[in-house]
Amino acid sequence: MLAIYLAAAFIGKLPSGMIGALGSILVLGALFDEIWNKTPIVKDFLGGGAIVAIFAGGLMVYFKALPEETLKNINTFMTSGGFLDFYIAALICGSIFGMNRNFLIKAFLKYLPLILASTLMALVLVAIGGLIIGYSIKQAILYIGLPIMGGGAGAVPLSKIFGNALNEDPAQIISVMLPAVSLGNAVAIIAAGLLNIVGNKFPSLSGAGRLLVGQDLSEVQEGGNDKISLKSVGIGIAISCAFFTFGLILSKFIPIHNYALMIISVAIIKALNLIPEKYSAICSEWYKIVAGNFTPALLVGIGVAYLDISALIGALSIRYVILVILTVIGAILGAGIAGKFLGFYPIEAAITGGLCMANMGGTGDVAVLSACHRMGLMPFAQVSSRIGGAFIILLATAILNFFA
Repeated sequence: MLAIYLAAAFIGKLPSGMIGALGSILVLGALFDEIWNKTPIVKDFLGGGAIVAIFAGGLMVYFKALPEETLKNINTFMTSGGFLDFYIAALICGSIFGMNRNFLIKAFLKYLPLILASTLMALVLVAIGGLIIGYSIKQAILYIGLPIMGGGAGAVPLSKIFGNALNEDPAQIISVMLPAVSLGNAVAIIAAGLLNIVGNKFPSLSGAGRLLVGQDLSEVQEGGNDKISLKSVGIGIAISCAFFTFGLILSKFIPIHNYALMIISVAIIKALNLIPEKYSAICSEWYKIVAGNFTPALLVGIGVAYLDISALIGALSIRYVILVILTVIGAILGAGIAGKFLGFYPIEAAITGGLCMANMGGTGDVAVLSACHRMGLMPFAQVSSRIGGAFIILLATAILNFFA
């Protein structure tokens, strides 16, 4: 298939529109995912195929590895073609509707302060660090602190939100954000291993894998439907697209980004039990289909459409790396200290509420929890990735008022 798409591209016969764009990035994404998810060091510390796919997409543009018309077609498909919005719509509906309603409410009441403390400490430390080493506080918070705490998927919507608010090119913004996300993920994985050592040396700080005594892990996720029907796929598409459109309607009257408004509306409807459980399960299963099939392709497309390698090279520096490390340290301290007061074990709180906020989402969660031998905390890591990622988008929208 790769040979077919490459041949078509170089002889000028690659179909325009979705067939050429989606087909080619599906194959390229699968290739990068397969190779780099099995490559030592890259798979353990740098996010595996996910981060490679993004950078590979950007490098194809930088070195003009594919004909200009092919790259332009992929760019159009990702931006004005709406593929990115389609994916994000499935992500938001599937991740929130797929949660157990009771746990969703409990998470906001009990776990959200942990995420808030983690984020606050991370942003304070990166701002102070930026001030000390001569790095702009605005850049330290917006382009390093928030993208790291928003996880891998957060950089893309944040770049679009910042671009609209600050009248800057989203491609330039994401080129500064992505190195922070990648480095933050690597630092978070290493930090998880160190926290495991601390927990073993000081048992009073650790629950040996338990975050909160008495918490029933089985209530986090809905059962779902492993045998989703073809009709259900259509229902999932319809619901996710409708809520994305609803977010756009709300944005006409409320000065908040439509992604954030969609998140709020979906969470409220789920919390108030206004959607039948079978449709919640359908949305959850639809997102699994989207994530399982389209994520590598999406990442290649993001690299082509949004990653500016020239800007990325200019962004990297010793100061940049220091600020990334400070962000992760702040996440650990904020979650660990707050966890102690909220009745959580500090080590587990720092891992789930801190490191699982600072890593690259789902792949980062697996790597972090594997590094500290606490895979049983995955449900709470998902809360950080889902609710925490949504919270960062909302927080970023508010923070922009101080810098716009």
